[in-house]
Amino acid sequence: MSTLENKIEARHRSLFDVLNEQKYTVDYFQREYSWGEKHIEVLVTDLTYTFLGEYSSGDKREQGEDYNNYYLGPFVVSSKDGKRSIIDGQQRLTSLTLLLIYLNNLQKELGFNEKIEPMIFSELRGSKSFNITVEERIPCLDGLFHHGEYLPSEDDDESTRNMAERYQDIEKAFPDELKGEAFPFFIDWLRYNVIMVEIIAYSDENAYIIFETMNDRGLNLTPSEMLKGFMLSRFDSAEKRRKANEFWKQAMLELKAYGKEEDQRFFQSWLRGRYAESIRPGTAGSKNEDFEKIGTRFHSWVRDNLSKIGLDANSGNSFEQFVQEEFRFYYKAYIRILDAEYELVPGLEHVFYISRWGIAPTLSYPLMLAALNPQDSTEIVIRKIDTVAAYIEAFVVRRSVNFRNFSASSIRYTMYSLVKEIRGKDLPSLQALLSQKLQGMSQSFAGMEDFRLHGQNRRFVKFLLARMTAWCEQQAGMSSSFVTYYEPAKGKPFEVEHIWADSFSRHKDEFEQEHEFQHYRNRLGDLVLLPRGTNQSYGNQPFDQKKAHYIKENLLVKSLCPLAYANNPNFMKLRSKLGLPFQPHENFMKEDIEARQSLYQSICEHIWPERLTELEGA
Repeated sequence: MSTLENKIEARHRSLFDVLNEQKYTVDYFQREYSWGEKHIEVLVTDLTYTFLGEYSSGDKREQGEDYNNYYLGPFVVSSKDGKRSIIDGQQRLTSLTLLLIYLNNLQKELGFNEKIEPMIFSELRGSKSFNITVEERIPCLDGLFHHGEYLPSEDDDESTRNMAERYQDIEKAFPDELKGEAFPFFIDWLRYNVIMVEIIAYSDENAYIIFETMNDRGLNLTPSEMLKGFMLSRFDSAEKRRKANEFWKQAMLELKAYGKEEDQRFFQSWLRGRYAESIRPGTAGSKNEDFEKIGTRFHSWVRDNLSKIGLDANSGNSFEQFVQEEFRFYYKAYIRILDAEYELVPGLEHVFYISRWGIAPTLSYPLMLAALNPQDSTEIVIRKIDTVAAYIEAFVVRRSVNFRNFSASSIRYTMYSLVKEIRGKDLPSLQALLSQKLQGMSQSFAGMEDFRLHGQNRRFVKFLLARMTAWCEQQAGMSSSFVTYYEPAKGKPFEVEHIWADSFSRHKDEFEQEHEFQHYRNRLGDLVLLPRGTNQSYGNQPFDQKKAHYIKENLLVKSLCPLAYANNPNFMKLRSKLGLPFQPHENFMKEDIEARQSLYQSICEHIWPERLTELEGA
């Protein structure tokens, strides 16, 4: 190796230094972008609420130099022939790029003009290119940058799909408090106060060694390990301490099998759901309270709040009981929730649903754990968790069909107040309280009258149609499920399709202007789920020709056709028993869309009743 190839450099860099008009490629073994909603929510929440703890209304921009810095960790690059490849850290850097694109789009709405673009892309001889360059991701980044959305095609890889979804998660997680006078201060803070350590190797061999060392040999204690050390140090018996240590280690291994940081998410969710009493007010300059402190340093919060969690500093028995009973009980309940997110578990179906369309995990997990008591039987634990998940699903669906936001920033106070209200409730009281909350919502399914597809809600519309389709078929005695239509393990995936072809000329007798036609065409009543590619073969045909194809599809699509109402006793029984306004359509005109819209509303009112004692598992 030459002297340069042997060289390794490490330096303290602001995010501005890292990204502003810089160019990186991504190494092949770091190629996939795999962050989920949980990861992006933690990043956005940590950054924004750390900043809000520093900023005060009335500050001058130059005072930002005195704000505390935020350390975002190291990243490793290999530098060869003037080109830099990211060896470790592309998940964070890609996520930060998505955040910067969102901020750049947001400032256009807010009327600001901060120089964010050079941290996203740079220009050379009139040619623009994104600072983190992965060829297959360019269309996605371009769509997000110019239009604030990207609809993945069947040719896109998983990384691209993840990026499009994580951008939407950033929109949900970004707090309203920063959408005003604080916005330019946050941009300054993000540029100059968010710090990373850049480690540069000048040979691939050294770069990979650094990567392995950072990922395999890290010795820093995690908050979970520090909490364990504190708890076990208070045990009176060495033998009990040894047994508790073995159990704790096994529990952490099981949690980490679900995700590298799942152990920390468990403690944050449990402590928030069971013990937190306060949350930071939504005003700039306010200090962090229980909810935020548990999110950042839960081990320290426990040590400082022993009385809140029923621990006696002078009694080793209280610590033993806490670990052996409380910790063991909530850890097992949390594992149930994680398992129910991965596949449809009987009795916990709503946990699966809200993992596809629900509120932020930092709010949903504490809610699902809050009502549990260590004395609850397994059956009661399952019913309580599913009841809370059913409430969350009904809450977000009703807000979504009314075009209402449910970002973490907009509902965090409402949901955290609910955590305290349901804490430790028995099942009947829990069901009654959450039913009352649904009955008191200002958003009802009556708001579906004009609900329609638009550029940024296609994922929700697919979720809604998948739930309705599966529910109708199950009520008719069929064996399909939500998974069949939302994310089938095999076969063609289903897509949202229009019943009307995109042909204004066929509807000029009902509409004077094309925009009126398009508005009606995008109403929910004109939408169904069909296997990918199926509609492409007959999508431009008029309705009377499509019916021959529709009769072969799922029940909700079949119900458009007169033939579906002949010799189909299970379907007719469903129609009459539940009083659902199914009707065949000889033609499909404006009034037919309105009729289907009413049908869909009725189906939704059955799937998501206001009384949670009337839940259906489907």
